[in-house]
Amino acid sequence: MKNSHIAFIGAGNMANSLIRGLLAKGVPATNLHATDIDTNKLTEIKNECGIQIGSTAEVAAVADVIVLAVKPQVMATVCEGLRSDIKNPGCLIISIAAGIPVASLQTWLGGSRAIVRCMPNTPALVGEGATGLFANTQCSADDIALAGDILSAVGITCWLRSENDIDTVTALSGSGPAYFFLMMEAMEKAAIALGLDAGVARRLSIQTALGAGRLAATSDVAPDELRRQVTSPGGTTEQALLSFQRDGFERIVASAIEAAQQRAAQLAK
Repeated sequence: MKNSHIAFIGAGNMANSLIRGLLAKGVPATNLHATDIDTNKLTEIKNECGIQIGSTAEVAAVADVIVLAVKPQVMATVCEGLRSDIKNPGCLIISIAAGIPVASLQTWLGGSRAIVRCMPNTPALVGEGATGLFANTQCSADDIALAGDILSAVGITCWLRSENDIDTVTALSGSGPAYFFLMMEAMEKAAIALGLDAGVARRLSIQTALGAGRLAATSDVAPDELRRQVTSPGGTTEQALLSFQRDGFERIVASAIEAAQQRAAQLAK
């Protein structure tokens, strides 16, 4: 990875986090390139990170890897413009755009190319991302390893067996941070309604979510066992969990994730 020239088409938040993550992993700034229609954004990232900037044609011409980090609605135009700009026939294409299938990328790029489609999430902005990846049949073992290394610069990565699994990943981890934000918001409001200071309620709800996540990530037991360990018979936690179950908490979560998965599938079509 450290010897590959990686070009970012689009320099928004996700590209910015990947660039910073790669620099932290030891990738030389001279090997990182970016372009964006917002020249102020480009100048800012060049000044802060020391990477190379230029036009789409300039950064694509030197790239071993191109990361497509533009909005889905402009992806067709961007890819069609890239056709003649890519000079390396073995250039790996990585798309982080939601809802754009590999078949569409192949058509727009004009030819048989090695493409990895992935779904990162917003915690990548703080190095705690979760990304699902799918590689097409044109990808070599080296391509797959390289894509994994790039995305792991901002969190964990999981390879998927089917491109359709991207829709489920979108519903689970792609949209998932919002589910936890909603839970934190609801806990905060409930505590305030019971008389707790608003600032204290916010700090404790956020820290509780952070601590629970870290505990689950570092534990050698599954979340259901962690739940049992903190639930004393006849205690306060048990009463809260019984209330959740009476209101159909698991059914609500399952329905929400299914709705998100179905919407992701619709958008891909």
